[in-house]
Amino acid sequence: MTSKRLLQSLRNLPTFKWLSGRNFVIAVPYAWLTMAFLVPFLIVLRISFTEMENAGNPFGHLFSYVDGAVLLKVKISNYLFITQDDLYVLTYLSSLKFAAITTALCLFIGYPFAYFMARAKATLRPVLMMLVMLPFWTSFLLRIYAWKGILANHGILNDLLIKLGLIAEPLHMMNTQFSLIIGMVYAYLPFMILPLYANLVKMDVRFLEAAADLGATPLQTFWRITVPLSKSGIIAGSMLVFIPAVGEYVIPELLGGPETLMIGHVLWDEFFTNNDWPMASSVTVVVILLILVPMAIFNKYKADQEGRA
Repeated sequence: MTSKRLLQSLRNLPTFKWLSGRNFVIAVPYAWLTMAFLVPFLIVLRISFTEMENAGNPFGHLFSYVDGAVLLKVKISNYLFITQDDLYVLTYLSSLKFAAITTALCLFIGYPFAYFMARAKATLRPVLMMLVMLPFWTSFLLRIYAWKGILANHGILNDLLIKLGLIAEPLHMMNTQFSLIIGMVYAYLPFMILPLYANLVKMDVRFLEAAADLGATPLQTFWRITVPLSKSGIIAGSMLVFIPAVGEYVIPELLGGPETLMIGHVLWDEFFTNNDWPMASSVTVVVILLILVPMAIFNKYKADQEGRA
């Protein structure tokens, strides 16, 4: 029996019927998400319900066997403390605010650039794509640290403005909300441009021609045809920017100031300064829920709308 026939006979067995190319391709990303996200999340979730001295225990003394009964011991004081302490609440709100501002600015700047790339000549698109990807060829830390030299009181930007006579004394731009937002927009802008470009470049231009034939102005065509058809790219780019921006640590640490405290810095303090792993894990779980729950509700709402349509 050849190997091909042997494989076919195995597939006909009930145990091996799932061995198909389609099921295998679907199983690979699910297995990756399970190992890369679900398992680490469950570990962090378990630590958040234990005491610090039990954080390294595989079960963290969550379960105990007493008089023939299995008891579950869960510590929720960390989560109660998060809701009662203004520091955590304000930090969560601050992180969401800066992430939302960054996402909006990336969309405002990235959409025209992605539109230009999608409508450019086919021979020019690889060059434009390379320009978008070029910053990734340099270390992320070095690129962010370079903004300190640009925005400092005696940095490149202030010196240039003084030489041009636009200002008389240096502007204070470093360690402010301005410097933080500039750094975050610079770092995450490619993550907005690439999904938008991938969506816009596949758009059927016959829709635009039909709108023009019906008398629509270019602005009307853009708002009524281009933007709705690129909605999936806008959503994908916004998620790619917003989700990592909420937990950003490096940029606020290098470019931010006291008024730009974000949840990433709080997590660092809880893990490495206070050495309170259960508290840090609780903060992490709340951050994940703040991001995933609205996303799940939005996806369900979108799926319901598509189902009705």
